Amino acid sequence: MRTYSLYLGVKRIVAKRTLVQFWEKYPDSKKYLETWYETVKKANWESPNEIKSFYATVSILKNSRVVFNIAGNKYRLIAKINYEKSWVFIRFIGTHKDYDKIDANQI
Repeated sequence: MRTYSLYLGVKRIVAKRTLVQFWEKYPDSKKYLETWYETVKKANWESPNEIKSFYATVSILKNSRVVFNIAGNKYRLIAKINYEKSWVFIRFIGTHKDYDKIDANQI
């Protein structure tokens, strides 16, 4: 899979194209992923606790990974976050069935 970067202010989100490809396959996820994207690019999180205080339903994993519930927990998005550099790397987006097949701490 090819990754793309998008610079937005001080936040770098890699790869929006992954989100677009996903919502093209699952159109009901589009508005939720667009909202997630806009929220994340404006966020100034410095720790997992700050994310948890904003998104109460996230799961904080090891290796700087965070699992976000999308569309009422119909989908899951795993991001690896570099807090010092304000980078968010989208590592996975999929259905719960897809999520159950991966190791979220390693992806």
